[in-house]
Amino acid sequence: MSYEQIAWLPLCAGVTAAGLVLSFIVLRRRGAGAGLRGAAWSLIPLAAYLTGALPALWQAGTAVAGFVAGLVFSPMVWAGVAVAGLSVLLFMVSGLLRRRGRRAAPAERPARAPQPAAPAAGAGAGAPTQPNRRPLPPKQAAPAADDDLSDIEEILKRRGIS
Repeated sequence: MSYEQIAWLPLCAGVTAAGLVLSFIVLRRRGAGAGLRGAAWSLIPLAAYLTGALPALWQAGTAVAGFVAGLVFSPMVWAGVAVAGLSVLLFMVSGLLRRRGRRAAPAERPARAPQPAAPAAGAGAGAPTQPNRRPLPPKQAAPAADDDLSDIEEILKRRGIS
């Protein structure tokens, strides 16, 4: 059916009239707000006819309907959707494998040079690795200016955060 085959004025006027009748019923049952909103929606078909917007709306509607019909009923399009889904699946799996590979890589790689022994418990961060160096004293935390901050620092240290 083409645009010219439809009697648009009686159709739009009828839809508007039916909408206004229903809006009046809604006004009586649900109040003025709902009734006025229904009246506003009811006036749109008549306004579209009077402004000349119906041909543009008709073309947009037929274009969308044709696109959707071509999308739904075309095996070629469904094959494209399947390939796109496979592509997304492969991206997700490759991301998981790369993330797992980053976690496992340091444990699986052989060490290039022997690691120095861990420093003794009281030696601190500046423990000597050569026999002729003096050990550095452990670093002391600066005293907190406020008692509340020292409590927070203590909690953070117990949790291994600072």
